[in-house]
Amino acid sequence: MLFLAAFVFAIVVVGGITRLTESGLSITEWKPIHGIVPPLTEADWQAEFEGYKQIPQYTAFNTGMTLEGFKAIYFWEYLHRLLARTIGTVLLVILAVAWWKRAIPAGYGRRMVVIFLLGGLQGVIGWWMVYSGLSVRTEVSHIRLAIHLLAALLIFSALIWTALDLFVLARTGVDARARLRWPAGLAIAALAIQILFGAFTAGLRAGYAFASWPRMGEEWFPEGGWQAALGVIGNVVDNPIVVQFIHRWWAWVALAALLFLARKAKNVGATGEVIAIAGVAILQILLGIATLLLGVPIVIAVAHQAVAALLLAAAIAAAHRIGRA
Repeated sequence: MLFLAAFVFAIVVVGGITRLTESGLSITEWKPIHGIVPPLTEADWQAEFEGYKQIPQYTAFNTGMTLEGFKAIYFWEYLHRLLARTIGTVLLVILAVAWWKRAIPAGYGRRMVVIFLLGGLQGVIGWWMVYSGLSVRTEVSHIRLAIHLLAALLIFSALIWTALDLFVLARTGVDARARLRWPAGLAIAALAIQILFGAFTAGLRAGYAFASWPRMGEEWFPEGGWQAALGVIGNVVDNPIVVQFIHRWWAWVALAALLFLARKAKNVGATGEVIAIAGVAILQILLGIATLLLGVPIVIAVAHQAVAALLLAAAIAAAHRIGRA
C-alpha cells in the first residue's frame, strides 16, 4: 500500500510538470491498452504530431513547433499515463496474489477493490479532462483538472490510511481500524479546499496575475478584480484574480486547521505526526510565496504541488493516530 502511495505521489508530481509545461494535450487519443507502446518509428512520431496539429492549442500557441519540440512535451504526458497504468497493474497483481494466497485480512478485500475501482475511475476522469481541451478550448478545463487532482489525492489518502490500519493489525493482532474523527475531518477538508483552489490557480494560470505578496500589486484586492457579470460562483471558480486571492488567504485557514489537528494528535501521544504537520506546512507556505514572487518557475511550482501531497500525508497520519486513540 505504501509502495503504491509513493507511485501516486510520483504521478501527482509528474502531473504538475505536465500542466506547467503545457504537455497534457500532446497525446490526443485514449488507448488504455495499446497506448502503453510509445511511437517507435519516424512515421509513428509524425502521425502523433499530426494529431496534435489538429487541436486549438497547437494553432493558438505552437504553430511552427518542430518535431523535437513535440517529443519534449509528449514525454511528460506519456510518462504521466505510463505511471497511471503501472499503479493499476501493480494494485491488480497485489489483489490477485493476495486473494490466491488468502492473505487479505478479513474486511480489507472490499476496501482494496474499491481503491482499485477508484483508480480505474481516475483514468476515465483523466481522459475526460484531456478531452475538454481537444476542441474549442486551448487548454483543459481547470474544473476537470481540479477533480482529477483531488481524485488522485483521495486514492493517495486511502492507500496511506489502509497501510496504517494494516500496520496496527500486524503489530497487535487486533483489527482496530481507525475512524475519521471530526477534528481531523475538519482539518483535511480545509486542506482539500486549499488544494482545490491550487488546482484552479494552475488551470487558470492565475499564479501569473500578481507577482507580489502579501498585497496584490499595490492593493490587498485589486480594483476591478471582481467581475459583477460573472456572479459569485463565476468569480470564485473562473476569475483568475479572485481565485488567486482565495488561494493566498485560505492558506492561513488551512494552516490553523492543521495546527488544531496537530494539537489533537499531540494530546493522544503523537510526536512524529505533529512535527511533520508543522514543518511541512511552513515549508508549503514559503514555497507558495516563492512561486508567486519568482513568476511561477517550474521547479518551485512543482515542489509546491509535491509538498501539498506530503502535507496531506502528514494530516492523514495524524488523523489516523487520533482515530485509533
